[in-house]
Amino acid sequence: MTARHIVALRWLAATLFIVAGVSHFFATDLFASTVPPSFPAPRLLVQISGVAEIVGGVGLLVPALRRAAGWGLILLLIAVFPAHIQTATHPQNYAHLGLPTWVFWVRMPFQLLFIAWVWYVSLRHPLTPPTPSSRS
Repeated sequence: MTARHIVALRWLAATLFIVAGVSHFFATDLFASTVPPSFPAPRLLVQISGVAEIVGGVGLLVPALRRAAGWGLILLLIAVFPAHIQTATHPQNYAHLGLPTWVFWVRMPFQLLFIAWVWYVSLRHPLTPPTPSSRS
């Protein structure tokens, strides 16, 4: 993969995290409904995770912050996994979304893909652009 592709994947990941983070403030109740009932303050957790997504997305674009942002986003993707379990095991609570039950199950493995993507663009390839001698 060329440096240009890595940069494009990094910008795409950053954009998706920033947009997802912002959406936490426009659909707070929807996101809060996915927080398992045993967790405290669902709305606050949604807002904190939204800020974390925005900060992490921006951090992916700042070379000095990229590695920390990558680790932070990976930890965030792991931390929100209980919400995915909640939606998959209680699909009746989300019937109003009009999604088939299998969608909630299929999205869980995608967390691993997202983790790998963040790792690839922030930890495996932290520098942008690469040194002139390493360009493809």
